[in-house]
Amino acid sequence: MHYKKTILKNGLRIITAPMEGTETATVLVMVGVGSRYETEEQAGISHFIEHMFFKGTKKRPDALSISEELDSVGGEFNAFTGKDKTAYYAKMDAAHLDTALDVIADIYLNSKLEVKEIEKEKGTIIQEINMYEDMPMKNVEDVFENLLYEKQNLGREIIGYKKTVSGFKRQDFLDYMKRFYVANNTVVCVAGKIDEKSVAEKVEKYFSQMKKAREPEIEKTIEKQNAPKVKIKNKKTDQTHLILGVRAYNIFHPDRYALNLLSVILGGNMSSRLFIQVRERQGLAYYIRSGVENYQDVGYLAAQSGVEHKNLEKTIQTILKEFKKISRRKVSEKELQKAKDYIKGKMVMGLESSESVASFLIEQEIEKNEIETPTQIFEKIDKVSAEDILRVARDIFVPEKLNLAVIGPHKNNNGKLEKLLKL
Repeated sequence: MHYKKTILKNGLRIITAPMEGTETATVLVMVGVGSRYETEEQAGISHFIEHMFFKGTKKRPDALSISEELDSVGGEFNAFTGKDKTAYYAKMDAAHLDTALDVIADIYLNSKLEVKEIEKEKGTIIQEINMYEDMPMKNVEDVFENLLYEKQNLGREIIGYKKTVSGFKRQDFLDYMKRFYVANNTVVCVAGKIDEKSVAEKVEKYFSQMKKAREPEIEKTIEKQNAPKVKIKNKKTDQTHLILGVRAYNIFHPDRYALNLLSVILGGNMSSRLFIQVRERQGLAYYIRSGVENYQDVGYLAAQSGVEHKNLEKTIQTILKEFKKISRRKVSEKELQKAKDYIKGKMVMGLESSESVASFLIEQEIEKNEIETPTQIFEKIDKVSAEDILRVARDIFVPEKLNLAVIGPHKNNNGKLEKLLKL
């Protein structure tokens, strides 16, 4: 994978990644701010700003003129907000790259943020909040992070609260953007069928006037736990959704590759241990998976499933059994190799398109200020031994790191669920 990084005088970073064998190009602009940078009163403002950027600029006065221009050349465009980043992108036939760049730069730098549009969008976002409430499979992730990082910025939902969303004024957006939407907190990546030099020059033309400010700092997350914890969102659902996980490592931790491999062996695919035990052998769930989340300062590994209400306890016990087993006995070389090949294969397939290459590069730059190529990552994955997996499993699978989040018609009478959480 070839890429080049250029830093402008104002601190803005440009990443260009020319690709062979594709006819598309993707323009992706990412800013290093998300919900964890907000105060409680600002909850949801990062996400609200992302919505407002598609509502009109001086040059493209309303939402329709933005979408029409991109639709007319068959482009895909969207944006997303995370806990520590917000991104805007357009992907299209490389012949129309200039259009993509012009539109994305325009919305990023010149959005009008009109009062009447802000008022209208409040209703849209409140409906989005309601929508998530009706999606327990998604919502249980928020319940889990809220349990892990209670009363801290990282534990709050990205979308914010109805109360904060309906209270925002135009000036709130302007103040927030002045602080965070600055040159040295912004990365622009263009990947695909491109001419590296001319693209970098065009990006510079658009973004060189952006102001610089002091680097934003995250509120460090404090992790204090000495016994298993449970959080239940009591709700009438057709299925009980649960996440059972453990506190683990941040994005810089040297054992993060071993952790990912451990997660794949446990529940990363259809031949993983949890899939075979929970779904194939016991028929407890349709979906069961495990995954890893790494933030800059903290992280976790968790298994997630949806089961019949009456099978909640049985499922918890089955998952715990697998956690325990992998922390007591070394995985076989064959199983470890299979997990390595799986991660590598998935990554190679995932990096076939221009938008996936752009996000692969830009996310690393935003989160770690450094980029590892797939080759460098593969080398580190190859070095992980069965001993490393066992050592990591022993470190994380201990009762005092266990956390369980549940959505369904359940009450935790006399802490019966906590009593189950043994390893």
